[in-house]
Amino acid sequence: MTLPQVQLNHTVIHSSDRSASARFLAGILGLEVGAPFGPFLPVDLANGVTLDFYQAPEGPIQGQHYAFLVRDEDFDPMIDRLEAAGVTYFADPGHTRPHEVNSLFGGRGAYFDDPDGHNMEIMTVPYQRP
Repeated sequence: MTLPQVQLNHTVIHSSDRSASARFLAGILGLEVGAPFGPFLPVDLANGVTLDFYQAPEGPIQGQHYAFLVRDEDFDPMIDRLEAAGVTYFADPGHTRPHEVNSLFGGRGAYFDDPDGHNMEIMTVPYQRP
């Protein structure tokens, strides 16, 4: 049986201030914010996926988790940008080990919150499933 070819193309990230949230994440990851596209403010990733920041209506933002596979040589500059921005990063998704980096699967990783409480993850090696 041949499985269909399916790829993630874009995802919407709800935010209380789409511009601030897009600039924050793009700045940490070393990316650029694109031109507005309808109600969205895009940040393009290297694999063709677009993060579309959307100004949610008033009310609480439901925090989500977003994980980014990054090159090992880009990891330290991202940590440096988190520190320069005064953002605490953690070795674990529960945020109990501040200012530490994990070594899962032989790589390095860290978690941090964006301005709306989304749990962001940067990692240099993808998760290895059995």
